[in-house]
Amino acid sequence: MSPFTGSASRTPEWRHLRLAVDDGVATVTLARPDKLNALTFGAYADLRDLLAELSRDKSVRALVLGGEGRGFCSGGDVDEIIGATLAMDTAQLLDFNRMTGQVVRAIRECPFPVIAAVHGVAAGAGAVLALAADFRVADPSARFSFLFTRVGLSGGDMGAAYLLPRVVGLGHATRLLMLGDAVRAPEAERIGLISELTDEGKAGEAALTLARRLADGPALAYAQTKALLTAELDMPLSASVELDAATQALLMNGEDYAEFHASFTEKRPPKWRGR
Repeated sequence: MSPFTGSASRTPEWRHLRLAVDDGVATVTLARPDKLNALTFGAYADLRDLLAELSRDKSVRALVLGGEGRGFCSGGDVDEIIGATLAMDTAQLLDFNRMTGQVVRAIRECPFPVIAAVHGVAAGAGAVLALAADFRVADPSARFSFLFTRVGLSGGDMGAAYLLPRVVGLGHATRLLMLGDAVRAPEAERIGLISELTDEGKAGEAALTLARRLADGPALAYAQTKALLTAELDMPLSASVELDAATQALLMNGEDYAEFHASFTEKRPPKWRGR
């Protein structure tokens, strides 16, 4: 995403989520605990727009996405989204579905690592939000359910059919997207859907610890690694190797590369500048 902004100022307040930024770490909390953080049209739009704003904000170097209350996110609100979409025409439905996909693209394309802190339910769109993150830190209560076929829709919603096979393999992805069965934390860790399994109630704390580590590290190196991981999913080896070479040549001209050498020579920790 481009760092160049227009004349509009940053959004002072978000209606459908909570945002806190502390020394480079942004924490975004889905805050409808009475509805298991079910998503509304406004919540999708806020996530899409917030990620775009933070991507242009050079002070944010890592982001934690979590949910308030008993679970991470139960997916789209049955009344406010599923009920409402029954009254929409095809053009309106296409606009809505494109917006949900834009949220996933924003997570994948933002220039900082995104960590999903998952506890309790991560269902439907909530499971895809976690899937789109760079890291999924979860406690034993976590359960992932890709429920789209259970409501009569394709399991390939919001990019799930693209992302899930690349995380857990085609066989597991076929089972999860077709059947919609819940995957509890032990199995999710076994098949690679969870990056880190924590003790009960510790997912948020562990996610913040990881975010702090990332925020204190070489931000530009992390941003380029994330960009290459996404870009090279569909590239042949020859193109990937060439893109890697060009990226490394640019980074080798950067301040962080020189700083590593200086710190190694001087026997001190590096002072990363993200440049």
